[in-house]
Amino acid sequence: MKTYAKAFLAAFMALSMMACASSEKTQEEETAVKEETENTEAEVPEETPAEEHSSDSLIIVFSRTGEQYNVGEIEKGNTMIVAEMIQNHTGADLFEILPEDDYYPYTYNELTEVAKQEQQDQARPAYKGDLPDLSQYSTVFIGSPVWWGDYPMLMYTVLENNDFHSRKLVPFATSEGSGLAGMDEKLKSLFPDSEVTEGLAIRGTDAQQNREETEAKVSGWLEQLGFAHR
Repeated sequence: MKTYAKAFLAAFMALSMMACASSEKTQEEETAVKEETENTEAEVPEETPAEEHSSDSLIIVFSRTGEQYNVGEIEKGNTMIVAEMIQNHTGADLFEILPEDDYYPYTYNELTEVAKQEQQDQARPAYKGDLPDLSQYSTVFIGSPVWWGDYPMLMYTVLENNDFHSRKLVPFATSEGSGLAGMDEKLKSLFPDSEVTEGLAIRGTDAQQNREETEAKVSGWLEQLGFAHR
């Protein structure tokens, strides 16, 4: 009788140990699977959102430093000053037009002679780099100084080699008395299917020496055209 009891007890203990071992193994397997799943989830890279433009408006501007009429030597071009004011009010992206071969003289009188010769030759000087993708913008501000009553020939290179069609085009210019020099009409002629808005003409002297007055003109013009302030 004692022998049967001992045998039964031994069998019971063996079964209990096997059950515990099986339970511990199952628990270990579950833990391993859980850790593997968590690691796998952690390794999945997040999707990178597509790059977006900061604005649907673009400012392209050509501007010169150096010796300027009625002002003297300047460190920032008249038209660039106006362009940056527009950018501050609208949040538009800005692209500066730079000549590929900058042979333009630093002194005012020499510069006017080079500009006059380019106009007579109907030259098309090259510019550096490429404009941003214009298909990303519904509005393009186009800024330039007035040289001999017209766009600098460099600007015609830009206008003739990029697609400004079917957009809102907003001209602005600086000079010492030429106003807008018909730049709005030139844009209408080049791009008849685009909306050309009323332009803005600023005296270079005012851009340099009367910043508050110039800022007020820029602000009022933009408001009139329906551009919300930032």
